Amino acid sequence: MDSRLLLAFSDWFTISTNLLLIIGVVFFIMLPKEKRANIQYWLPFLILTFTVFYENFGAYTNYNYDLKKAVNAYLGNTEYPQFNLWLFNIARRQVGVILYLVLIKTWLPPSKKKYINWMIIVFISMACALQFSGIEPLYYNQPIIFALGANLILIGSGLYFIGMITQDQFLESNPLRLVSFWQMTVIMFTFSLNYISSVALLYLFAVNPVLGSGLQQFSYFMWICTLGVLTVTIASPLIPKVFENEPFYKSYGS
Repeated sequence: MDSRLLLAFSDWFTISTNLLLIIGVVFFIMLPKEKRANIQYWLPFLILTFTVFYENFGAYTNYNYDLKKAVNAYLGNTEYPQFNLWLFNIARRQVGVILYLVLIKTWLPPSKKKYINWMIIVFISMACALQFSGIEPLYYNQPIIFALGANLILIGSGLYFIGMITQDQFLESNPLRLVSFWQMTVIMFTFSLNYISSVALLYLFAVNPVLGSGLQQFSYFMWICTLGVLTVTIASPLIPKVFENEPFYKSYGS
């Protein structure tokens, strides 16, 4: 086997995501048919699968420089053909944000779901406008789009936690036994940390490379935690003694 190919896929983050996908597939197959058709379980599985796919594709582009160079050239980037920001801008900072907003929407009461719908519309409109206008090209860092997506995730998480302290259904539940609580908590911290680190990372790498590298590695760790929580979500019906039924699913059937 090509040693460069092996090196590209031997990073601890890539290996960890692949292992979580294997575990997630096993648990998803074990779910009853009606559970697999429930958005509460197939959406986390979709996000897990999509994330592992683009992370592996990112590793492959680091191996296949010609492919990465060709895509950059097609997008108009001939100055920095060694970067694959276009992939992560599309997958993590755009499609990923939309998927997580839909995930947050599944945990909200019907009266709050419309806010997520508007957030998604605003996000897609702004992302398209910024890219097609050339303000934030797809192949460069996109701080405005990333900031908008991260803040919408935080607002959506805030709507969930507001419901948790105001809705009778949640007040009667133990939040530590709700998989939605762990999802929202980890997602909120992951996007907050990534937003903060994206602002300071280049500066830290310049003045303190060790601290910058450590912050980046911790950011990867938080993504692993997020995927881990999604995997636990898929498995949650198989461990009813650990998790309670979600209040809004029980009350509204949504």
